[in-house]
Amino acid sequence: MAEAGAGLPARTIFALVAGQLGVHAAMAGLRLAAPLQALREGHSAWSVGLLLALFAGAAVLSALHAGRLADRHGYHRPMALSVAVTVLGMLCALGSTWAPEGWRFALLCLAAAATGMGTNTGMLTIQRTAGHAAGSATERVRIFSWLGVAPSFSNVVGPVAAGLMIDVAGFAAAYALLLALPLITLVSARQVPRQAPWGSDTEQHAAWDLLRLPDFRRLLWVNGLLVMCWDVHTFAVPVLGHERGFSASTIGFILGAFTLAVTLVRLAIPLLAHRLREVVVVRTAMVGCGVVFVLYPLAPSPLWMGVCAVLLGLALGCTQPMVMSLLHDLTPDQRHGEALALRSMIINASSTALPLLFGASGALVGAAALFWAAGGAVGAGSWLARRLKPA
Repeated sequence: MAEAGAGLPARTIFALVAGQLGVHAAMAGLRLAAPLQALREGHSAWSVGLLLALFAGAAVLSALHAGRLADRHGYHRPMALSVAVTVLGMLCALGSTWAPEGWRFALLCLAAAATGMGTNTGMLTIQRTAGHAAGSATERVRIFSWLGVAPSFSNVVGPVAAGLMIDVAGFAAAYALLLALPLITLVSARQVPRQAPWGSDTEQHAAWDLLRLPDFRRLLWVNGLLVMCWDVHTFAVPVLGHERGFSASTIGFILGAFTLAVTLVRLAIPLLAHRLREVVVVRTAMVGCGVVFVLYPLAPSPLWMGVCAVLLGLALGCTQPMVMSLLHDLTPDQRHGEALALRSMIINASSTALPLLFGASGALVGAAALFWAAGGAVGAGSWLARRLKPA
């Protein structure tokens, strides 16, 4: 961590990672606990789908405002708002355990929307601050690699903590524990220096004006294809494993191998950042994803599917720091928050809509066809990355 960035103190980078961990782990824990509570209280699978959609839907609706807030005020005020809204969501979830039966699901919906909104505001603020503070493209890649590790840990810490607490003491205790996690973000914020905000001109320009920048448009297309790869893998591996009669633990092993590979490559990138060129890494990773997706359905055993998962994790894991660095290089300094917000809107909209599309098409053509279609799309889309011209 000490060498994470040449110009940014290690304690500041650690504070940004801890800040992301605090709010993201709380949301990840609620994404496990709220659907479980709804199911145990007799609500349908459709109700669970609505709950999960609210996490991403609220993030889409609030992203532009959050990005502009970060552009105008820097780090501390938007992060305080992020923590406040996330805590409010946890209080709604906690209240659902005591409220009359008719109010419980409504409170869970409010909790999902508020937590999704608060977490996304925090993520955008942290990403904007990290990119702005970096002194060079190499330093940006290193910082975003460290930040990319935080969601992986969050997706373990939050759900595991919530699940254990539910089994030991019930849902109210789980929500109380999750309520404390955003306080990590408040404490860590003290280690982030206060900076004068940019003279943001977002009041005079519509965010969509950024789409007039050709390279930014290409980068959003590239990012969309990479997000699709994540969503296809998350959806299609369980379907393919079920078609082949694999046990739940075997499917979990395959998905776990993917997550482990993502984490390991992001831990390695800071050591190699000075040797990497963002455009070359992204283009190579897209071609690699296309090849792995073609091979995935042909894997003859769970072991070989696990090998494919590792290779895919290595390819996709290295793209996020590169895309984030390119985004800051290709957009005006005073509008980084808006640019990050547009990227966030695409990610969350994709995570909301694509699983529904995969569910409809997968039932007709099978998981293998989804892999091959996604592989062809991301492989063909690698020419967009070739045309990116960072400053």
